[in-house]
Amino acid sequence: MRSSMALVPAPNLVESSVIAEVDMGGGSDPSSVTIRATVVQASTVFYDTPSTLDKAERLIAEAAAYGSQLVVFPEAFIGGYPRGSTFGVTIGSRSAKGREEFRKYHAAAIDVPGPEVDRLAAMAGKYKVFLVMGVIERAGYTLYCTVLFFDPQGQYLGKHRKLMPTALERVIWGFGDGSTVPVYETPLGKIGALICWENKMPLLRMALYGKGIEIYCAPTADARDVWQASMTHIALEGGCFVLSANQFCRRKDYPPPPDYMFAGVGDEPSPDSVVCAGGSVIISPSGAVLAGPNYEGEALISADLDLGEIVRAKFDFDVVGHYSRPEVLSLTVKDHPQDPVLFASAAKTENSQKS
Repeated sequence: MRSSMALVPAPNLVESSVIAEVDMGGGSDPSSVTIRATVVQASTVFYDTPSTLDKAERLIAEAAAYGSQLVVFPEAFIGGYPRGSTFGVTIGSRSAKGREEFRKYHAAAIDVPGPEVDRLAAMAGKYKVFLVMGVIERAGYTLYCTVLFFDPQGQYLGKHRKLMPTALERVIWGFGDGSTVPVYETPLGKIGALICWENKMPLLRMALYGKGIEIYCAPTADARDVWQASMTHIALEGGCFVLSANQFCRRKDYPPPPDYMFAGVGDEPSPDSVVCAGGSVIISPSGAVLAGPNYEGEALISADLDLGEIVRAKFDFDVVGHYSRPEVLSLTVKDHPQDPVLFASAAKTENSQKS
């Protein structure tokens, strides 16, 4: 595996500024802290979730050995991003082969909570890292594109479900709701995530800014050059660090034809054809590219994050602070679960327990 460990040191830092665990107590100044973060650019072992988990652990171990305290994986790393697949869908019909593809894809997804989540939590605890992992979540017979969060004590913190799947993704993934748009206050800073093109939704970004996000994770499947413009804009708009992780995949990382076919790309790609070129990147609150973008292959892309940069950037522009105009513009976020079935007896029992 080719690793890109490009680091841009912050000014006036002593050699010991990157520390294994950050203690924010005792009156310490959080803006004087520097942390090391890694975005992983690697491919799923498609349809093989146990092997993908093994690969994830190897990558986490490598990042931790380099001193990383935060490790961010791409969209749908566990379970796979079904690039090029149509699942046999046309308007008004679905094919038997497409239904079988969905069955196999459903089988590769994970339950949350579940044994795979327990294993990921154990990895975070073993290597003492905050872990942000893109997964395909299985909730009964519906799948969600989800990000899971873990802390260095091996605890599962929670999840974000992709609020708005893009294009044909809407056929295979369910829609998240406002109950899973978290920002976690950690010793490294306030961490949250949006997935791929939902990062283009201004009001959804505003919800994260309103929660004070400082380390903005953006797992994606978009390797285009224009994605970089979006990441730079978000860093400047939010006054936050942006960490975008994408897979680097070749055709041979997916099952061979006829088991898995690529549609919409002309002729079936050759095994060594690049079908997702990565472009993973880390950007500072001032818009400076700290590491990446990498389009060369699988890589660990790392940078030191000087949290003081957040304060310096907010001096110029604080989107929910001195640069807001709430008397003119405001946002209401409906952050309760949207359940399709509500049982009155259960609600009555819950209310009686509260009283």
